[in-house]
Amino acid sequence: MRARRSPRRGPAGALPAAGLWLAAAGALAACGGPAPSAPAPPPSVDADTEGQRLEDAASNRPRRIVSLDYCADQYVLKLADREDILAVSPDAVKEFSYMRAGAAGVPSVRPLAEDVLILKPDLVVRSYGGGPNAAAFFERAGVPVLQVGWASNVDSEAMGSIPSLIRHMADGLGRPERGDALIGEFRARLAALRRREDGRTALYMTPAGVTTGPGSLVHEMLVAAGLANFQEAPGWRSLPLEQLAYRQPDLVAAAFFETLTSHPDAWSASRHPVARAQLAGPDTVALQGAWTACGGWFLMDAVEALAEGGTR
Repeated sequence: MRARRSPRRGPAGALPAAGLWLAAAGALAACGGPAPSAPAPPPSVDADTEGQRLEDAASNRPRRIVSLDYCADQYVLKLADREDILAVSPDAVKEFSYMRAGAAGVPSVRPLAEDVLILKPDLVVRSYGGGPNAAAFFERAGVPVLQVGWASNVDSEAMGSIPSLIRHMADGLGRPERGDALIGEFRARLAALRRREDGRTALYMTPAGVTTGPGSLVHEMLVAAGLANFQEAPGWRSLPLEQLAYRQPDLVAAAFFETLTSHPDAWSASRHPVARAQLAGPDTVALQGAWTACGGWFLMDAVEALAEGGTR
C-alpha cells in the first residue's frame, strides 16, 4: 500500500532537541513573505478533479503509521484513525506537543531504523525525526515516507501556507475530508479574527533569550494578529537588549516560559534586568509552547491570544 510522497523539504521549523533550542527556534523558522491582511479564498477546483483527489487519497490510506517526531505526531494524531497508528514519537506526550492528550496510551518508538522497521509500517511520517538521511533510507527499505513540509505563512495561495500543509498531510494520510474540514475551521477562525488596528508593536521572547524578525512564521503570526514586529532585522536573533534599554515594544509575546524543558540558564539574555522588566509589564501575552512549536492549525490559538491580549 503506497502513500503519497512529497519532495524532501526541511522540517516545519522544529529542531530535534526539545530543550532550549525548542524555545529558541520555536520550530517556526521558515522563510516567507508578508502575511495577507485577510484569509485567502479557497482555490477554484474543478469538481471532477476534487473528487478524484478524494478518491485517490482514500484508496491509498495507510493502516500502519509510524510517526518519528513531535511535529509529525500532531498531524498523525489529528487526522489518522487511532487504530491505524502503530507508534508516535516519545515527545508526543510532552508539554510542547499540542496533541499530547490524544497521544495518551499510544505506543511510542525511538526514531531508530531497527526500532521502526521491526514494526513493519506501511507509512513513516516525519519532519526531522531520524536525521537528514532517514527518508531516503526508509524508501530504499520499501517504506513510503510522508514528509511534513515547511509552514512559511499563515494563509495564502502560495506553497507553504498552513492550509496547504494541512491538505498535503491529510492527503498523504488518506484522510482528505478531515483535512478539508480542518482548513475550513482554520479559515473561519481567521476570518472572524478582530485584528488590531492600533499600530502596536510586539516583541517575541523566549526563555533562551532569542527573538525573530521578518522571514519566520512567528513574524507572520504577529502580522496576522494586526501587530508590527518590534524586531525589524530578519531571522532569528538574540534579544536586542541595547535597543530595549531606550525603546520598548507595546506588547511582549512570551512563548515557552511555561515548559519545564526551557528554563533559561545564567547566560540567557532573558535573565537580563532589561528583558525581565519587559516580562513584568502589564502588556505581556503568554503563548503556550505547543501553539508555536510547529507550523500547524494550532498557530491560530496564538494569533487569537495576541489579537485579544495585552489591552490593559
